[in-house]
Amino acid sequence: MASILTKREKEVFSLLVKNKSTYQISEELFISTKTVRNHISNVMQKLGVSGRAHAVCELLRLHEIEL
Repeated sequence: MASILTKREKEVFSLLVKNKSTYQISEELFISTKTVRNHISNVMQKLGVSGRAHAVCELLRLHEIEL
């Protein structure tokens, strides 16, 4: 089964579940904080959820990311 996440979205959420802040994720991936927020928003829209925590729960349930 193909992933619903792009490579970058997966990288962002993999760092998010490690309790990294938007700023820390941007620094680690060499992208702007706005781009990090855009990736998070895009994933939330794909999943039809309204928050980061709900997105993380869905991604874990779908085996898209791991803890």
